[in-house]
Amino acid sequence: MSKKYPVVVVTGSSGAGTSTVKEAFGHVFRREGILPAVVEGDSFHRYNRAEMKKMTAEAELEGCRRFSHFGPEANLFQELEDLLRTYGESGRGKRRLYIHNEEEAEAYRHLGIGPGQFTPWEEIPEGTDLLFYEGLHGCVVDKANGVNVGQYADLSIGVVPVINLEWIQKIHRDTKERGYSEEAVMDTILRRMYDYVHTIIPQFTLTDINFQRVPVVDTSDPIVARDIPTADESLVVVRFRAPERFGVDFPYFLQMLHGSWMSRRNTLVVPGGKMGLAMELVLTPILRRIMDDKEQVLGKGPGAVRR
Repeated sequence: MSKKYPVVVVTGSSGAGTSTVKEAFGHVFRREGILPAVVEGDSFHRYNRAEMKKMTAEAELEGCRRFSHFGPEANLFQELEDLLRTYGESGRGKRRLYIHNEEEAEAYRHLGIGPGQFTPWEEIPEGTDLLFYEGLHGCVVDKANGVNVGQYADLSIGVVPVINLEWIQKIHRDTKERGYSEEAVMDTILRRMYDYVHTIIPQFTLTDINFQRVPVVDTSDPIVARDIPTADESLVVVRFRAPERFGVDFPYFLQMLHGSWMSRRNTLVVPGGKMGLAMELVLTPILRRIMDDKEQVLGKGPGAVRR
């Protein structure tokens, strides 16, 4: 951890809604004048799209039905840990981008880089206020290879829908937006299950705050669900691992978030439609404290680092 060069991670499985948290952070960054060095988790996959397809096929031929983007074999966990460590030490490090689609590829045509490929590794520019990681493995622990990514995070956020909701979101996204069949999507879900259980889930006991979306409509069979439950058909469970560390003001949250309540001493339940507001209310004072600590270490007055 580093007060001088803070590291913030958002981690969650595919389709979990980490983009919602990313948007909430974006709003807070703009309001507070914080310049982040943004790092996308996809950029630390080991293989590009074509290579991953080939490696998956080869694994299946060898009888391995659990090779996936969730696991250590398909990711650069050591390089991710190195980035968080070096940024915390110096505010620098190497990052790259994974190009998802034609729109993103447009800016890299001159380099001959297309969808499903990576940009070259580049140094993070000087002068950023903190590192912001969003992806699958922000707190991953790979004991076999001596990797512990989350140990370098000053703030870690988990985004964890209940598993049936996660499956519904993935099935709808991949069939309607990406053209896959339901059978192909379920095959992917099942292939990922081992790594989901052994690599993804254990992170959420380590995260500082978890946002878990829980539907209040029947999702018993996610395969036949016609629609993704809406925000108003959901609740959001917000769990703080150590509320005292961040000085969490539960009475304030209960006052500001109409219809919310506490289910445990460290757990807030919020109507799903207020998820974005809840995130911003929770994150703003924590980020202010992180930035104040940074300014104190740098010997500058409050707000001097913020733009």
